[in-house]
Amino acid sequence: MRQHKLQGQRNLHPHLDTFKMLCGGKKSYFVAAVCVIILTSMVTLSYLRLQRFSHLPKIIQEGSRCRGKTTNSTITALKDNRTFIISPYFDDRESKVTRVIGIVHHEDVKQLYCWFCCPPDGKIYVSKAKIDVHSDRFGFPYGAADIVCLEPENCDPTHVSIHQSPRGNIDQLPRFEIKNRKAETFSVDFTVCISAMFGNYNNVLQFIQSMEMYKILGVQKVVIYKNNCSHLMEKVLKFYVEEGTVEIIPWPINSHLKVSSKWHFMQDGTHIGYYGQITALNDCIYRNMQRSKFVVLNDADEIILPLKHPDWKSMMSSLQEQNPGTGVFLFENHIFPETISTHMFNISSWNTVPGVNILQHVHREPDRKDVLNPKKMIIDPRKVIQTSVHSVLRAYGNSVNVPMDVALIYHCRVPLQGNLPRESLIRDTTLWRYNLSLVMNVNKVLSQTVL
Repeated sequence: MRQHKLQGQRNLHPHLDTFKMLCGGKKSYFVAAVCVIILTSMVTLSYLRLQRFSHLPKIIQEGSRCRGKTTNSTITALKDNRTFIISPYFDDRESKVTRVIGIVHHEDVKQLYCWFCCPPDGKIYVSKAKIDVHSDRFGFPYGAADIVCLEPENCDPTHVSIHQSPRGNIDQLPRFEIKNRKAETFSVDFTVCISAMFGNYNNVLQFIQSMEMYKILGVQKVVIYKNNCSHLMEKVLKFYVEEGTVEIIPWPINSHLKVSSKWHFMQDGTHIGYYGQITALNDCIYRNMQRSKFVVLNDADEIILPLKHPDWKSMMSSLQEQNPGTGVFLFENHIFPETISTHMFNISSWNTVPGVNILQHVHREPDRKDVLNPKKMIIDPRKVIQTSVHSVLRAYGNSVNVPMDVALIYHCRVPLQGNLPRESLIRDTTLWRYNLSLVMNVNKVLSQTVL
């Protein structure tokens, strides 16, 4: 430690000599201002060097076996009950770090440490974490956080433990597997991330229609962060899991925190908004970073409909060609009220299935003056660091708003402009382009699950 401090002092000596030469004796105001800037820069550089040194991994134990129980829970509470670990991911896009996706209390969690055990010799390194609470908390006391630790340079740890202290017994700490350690070739082009399914979700028909539309448009994988749903919905999910389309991530967040079904804090004693949706979306990005070319962030009642292309693959190929270096593509959300329906596609066998029949809802609400339509995204996950719901917070490269004549989000739900008469809505039958395949595919799924 003393050697490092001396080295830091030696590194500063040339700068001090320059400073004395420039700033010693009587000088003009201009030179004085330059001297102040130089001194400030020197102090800042020294501080940054010390900060980086304080975050470097340090050996605290040698010559033991890497032990501890590996946890398989999606959400793991630490002993402080203010920190909840979702999953760690290897991230070498800037430096060699483990990035842990978690949830923390934005004020109470001051310091955390990553404990790495390096096989085969069992050296234990402790690295002080940088705790980066995401800016989009919307007033709630808890929010999504990146807990970022520098890894030891001379080993590639497979597991990490998170602790409030640099001291303790690693055998008593839960161990988490560090994902994304090995580079993979993309197994799919498009993965849809849906978070979170809650409230005894039972919109079965619309869910099946959305799933079949995703598949028609080119999706191979749908990841669902499931809190709870109806018994019938469980049956449908089981079908899609066995088919290989759906991956279920258990999301028992209400076992740990008081959750709100609202996105903004209502001063009602809740801890986190919309069932921890933002944390789940960030986890989904990192979970699929190496296995999916694109990740789609939308809800189960939303479908990105291309207007100039038959599917997402051709649409994204065109958009990437027009926007080189772009990693985030934002699509405008448009409401198709479920209260306004057409007599077309009134399929009798579907009437017994709970949920909305989207083919009967082809009237969208007009844009409101001075109100921006929210957006959802198709992203290159390797270019995103942090995301919120309607935009990314930190990314490499550009974000592009996709024009409405290229694609829009079909969002069938309760109206936002419920007082508008039918004739004030815009008839938009883009969805019907897919009706033959959609009806046939939905009937197949219903015959094997619900009917």
